[in-house]
Amino acid sequence: MTFSLTKLLTFDEFIAQYGDDFRYELADGDVIDMEPNGLHEAVGGKIAAQISGAVASADLPRFIPRTCLIRPFDGVATARRPDVVVLDETVLVDEPRWEHEPVITLGRSIKLVVEEVSTNWETDYARKVEEYALLGISEYWIADFRGLGGMAFMGKPKRPTLTVCQLVGDEYQQQQYRLGETILSPLLSSLRFQLDYLLPR
Repeated sequence: MTFSLTKLLTFDEFIAQYGDDFRYELADGDVIDMEPNGLHEAVGGKIAAQISGAVASADLPRFIPRTCLIRPFDGVATARRPDVVVLDETVLVDEPRWEHEPVITLGRSIKLVVEEVSTNWETDYARKVEEYALLGISEYWIADFRGLGGMAFMGKPKRPTLTVCQLVGDEYQQQQYRLGETILSPLLSSLRFQLDYLLPR
């Protein structure tokens, strides 16, 4: 849901007003209520657990922050708050804002981003694909555990899908996984799980 504001917010105004509130992100100056619920949080937690296990087993200098904002472009009033993000600890020294606030501005700091699809599925399947590719994020997952996305993105029939987007050049190549299929990550070779694990039990 997009708020109706009398004026658009700048990136810094958004940080001052909503930076600590996990519900909101910013798109072209408009505040977006991401409308999280318990099921959404449960799925995000399960995904984070799988990724954390793979990062730990590979002994990589990476971690999943408790919260984080991504600023895709300078001069644009957009701030993304992904459901899960994996950061490269060795690169954060170059992040201009990180020491004082959890804001990422450099694509090379981010190894993996996960977005859970909700009613505004167009953003996850289209706009964020472009933003994250332009930022140079090497891997982006679209977790559509309710099969909400459009048929042009998911195929027919619509069903639970996890799409792994791997950056090749300046565009993502996409691999879709359905129930019963083992999800593979080009970034995390030890990661093995199925979409079934994410669904409510």
